[in-house]
Amino acid sequence: MKTPLIGTRQFYRNVLGIGIPIALQTLLANSTGIVDTIMIGTQGELAVAAVGICAQFGNLMFAGYFGFCNGGTIFIAQYWGAKDEKGICRSYGIMLSCMMAVSFGFGALAVFAPEFIMGIYTDKESISSIGVTYLRIIGFNYPVSVFAVAIGSLLRSIEKVRIPLFASTVSVFTNIILNWLLILGNLGFPKLGVPGAAIASVCSNIVHVIVLYVFCIFDRGTFILRIRDQFRWGVSFIQQFFTKSFFIVCNEIFFGTGQLILNIIIGRQAEAGIAAIAVFRVLESFIFVFFTGFAGASAVMVGAKVGAGNHLNAYTEAKQFILVCPALTLLVCLVLLPFREQVFTLFGLGAEAVSYAKMMLLIYTFAGTLRSCNFITNNIFRSAGESVFGTAVELMSLYFVTIPATAIAGMLLRLPFLAVFFMIFADEFVRIYIIQRYLYSGKWVKPVTREGLMTIDGFRKLMQKNGTGW
Repeated sequence: MKTPLIGTRQFYRNVLGIGIPIALQTLLANSTGIVDTIMIGTQGELAVAAVGICAQFGNLMFAGYFGFCNGGTIFIAQYWGAKDEKGICRSYGIMLSCMMAVSFGFGALAVFAPEFIMGIYTDKESISSIGVTYLRIIGFNYPVSVFAVAIGSLLRSIEKVRIPLFASTVSVFTNIILNWLLILGNLGFPKLGVPGAAIASVCSNIVHVIVLYVFCIFDRGTFILRIRDQFRWGVSFIQQFFTKSFFIVCNEIFFGTGQLILNIIIGRQAEAGIAAIAVFRVLESFIFVFFTGFAGASAVMVGAKVGAGNHLNAYTEAKQFILVCPALTLLVCLVLLPFREQVFTLFGLGAEAVSYAKMMLLIYTFAGTLRSCNFITNNIFRSAGESVFGTAVELMSLYFVTIPATAIAGMLLRLPFLAVFFMIFADEFVRIYIIQRYLYSGKWVKPVTREGLMTIDGFRKLMQKNGTGW
């Protein structure tokens, strides 16, 4: 079955129309993290390390709610392709309810048990004491930020990408201004340091939600205000939603737990290494920006085509995405490599931490390209209704390859920090071949809409007739 390897003009017009606003929104959000880290860097290397560890707890919460978010967007994208408005509302309502439940749980832990959380992640008291203060405040931010994520996910899935972009812009500038005032104590404001960064995050996310709602009041096509329809689920819909979402939720929870184990190992390495990886993850999120737009576009475009019953087009575009997206990640890394020392010096790291961070980016240039390929492929599987295969491969490779390799390197053999860091990516080398074989089989196309189900048998027969594989 011959298809254009890197896509047609129409393919890129669609990708850029959806992907650029998503990428810009993510860039703005990640710019906040970069500015935060630079400003927190004025408080010293230990402050950078502490806030970086707190961010890992936030990432664990992300793993807890993102499964429900991803499950919801499967249904929203396919119902959007089928023009089923009530299906969109129901999907958003159940997605939002599950996400908010997770955010309140993690928020309560951060506010009422910060010492316990920091004790899990690191045995360095100098780092832990700073993180405790930060967590007590940032816990209030979790429900607000997750609410904004849920609204943004709905809007992007129905191709209303400009509203979340504008709201993110306002939120980011609010955060930067408040950081400047509260961390550094400018214009007569108290110099709060690390707690000031947490307060700025809470306030800016409140502004984010307010702006989203103001725009949605004037745009009736967003479905946000159709509250009654959002909670008319029915037993059959609940069963269908959780059947599709169950493996995605399990994937995110077990993946997040696996990352927690890896972070515990990293948190017991040298302080310079902990600070270096905190800054590196900020830069990684910046690199990921250029990939996120394509990833978001892939979910919307492939999911909508599957929902509308255009399975062959979905299959064709999926193969194009998995070539273009990793190439973009590689290109961004190659552009950053010559400037890596200047970049890492901005964050207040010492000489040893800068040396670590420079080598980490070099390792990531190759390993991160594989990671982006694996991520986009699993993202496509989910948008097309396949939630099991990618989950199984991801979790098995994480728990049977990466975690044992990292634990042996970091805890048993006590290898140098960079060797431990490299082991974090061990599973990417295992997954790449397995999931690409499955992608080319076309078996991941599993519609949930009536329109998609009507044409799926014809697509499967066509795949069998033409043969599948490389």
